[in-house]
Amino acid sequence: MDSRYAVIPGQSHEYVRNGTANLFLLVEPLRGWRQVDVTTRRTKLDFAKQMKELVDVHYPDATKITLVMDNLNTHRLSCLYEAFAPTEARRLIEKIEVVHTPKHGSWLNMAECELSVLEKQCLGERVADQPTLRARIQLWNNDRNRRSKNIDWQFQTADARIKLRRLYPQTHME
Repeated sequence: MDSRYAVIPGQSHEYVRNGTANLFLLVEPLRGWRQVDVTTRRTKLDFAKQMKELVDVHYPDATKITLVMDNLNTHRLSCLYEAFAPTEARRLIEKIEVVHTPKHGSWLNMAECELSVLEKQCLGERVADQPTLRARIQLWNNDRNRRSKNIDWQFQTADARIKLRRLYPQTHME
């Protein structure tokens, strides 16, 4: 959203914030597919809606969807029980397998990498309003999907043991 400095006579510059937006990003790295949704909030119920769309719209025939995500407090499948009837929540949960990235390793999440690309290619400057933001992101999303821009993930377990050594247990053989 657009934010500017307003000049107030006789006072210093003041930052004026014209709103915020949230981006939910789904990405299938090897297929070169992504879906970005712009929402006004980032609540548990908004997340639940995204999970239902993931299961029912994007992967209706899948028996199991592996979902890699960060540890944000709203990213919990239990919120499906707050959003939907118990049988519907259970149906959705049974189709999703969650793998969490390390707490201090969001850069390991390919969606975070894809959001970085989105920011650099599409959102370099402030955007005036949500309709403009949605239009820009939709164009970027369609173009990137049309070109099937895959993510060639090169990070291996051996690299993780070096880069994230503090997260791995230390063993001392004598």
